[in-house]
Amino acid sequence: VQLVESGGGWVQPGGSLRLSCAASGFTFSSYAMRWYRQAPGKERELVAGIGSGGSTTSYADSVKGRFTISRDNAKNTLYLQMYGLRPEDTAVYYCKAVRFDSWGQGTQVTVSS
Repeated sequence: VQLVESGGGWVQPGGSLRLSCAASGFTFSSYAMRWYRQAPGKERELVAGIGSGGSTTSYADSVKGRFTISRDNAKNTLYLQMYGLRPEDTAVYYCKAVRFDSWGQGTQVTVSS
């Protein structure tokens, strides 16, 4: 299982970013996927999840209405579209397949003015 996150960066409050997660080594379309994040000094937290077919999604209350999780099973890629970013969204973002313990290297998102 290999997961490679990308798309992070620095953005001002209110800005947007789209994260991507390229998956390989397993049958991507068969597994639910999740995005997590870890801020400095804090535990890793679940941000959003999506079912294997893409029709079922769930979000942490802190991001509901601002973030959208999606997937392209033909491209083995998971996405997280983030709007209305806030300083408290600053963290390293990770993707994960629900049934596997592997993690990628993460992608840093920094929201500041």
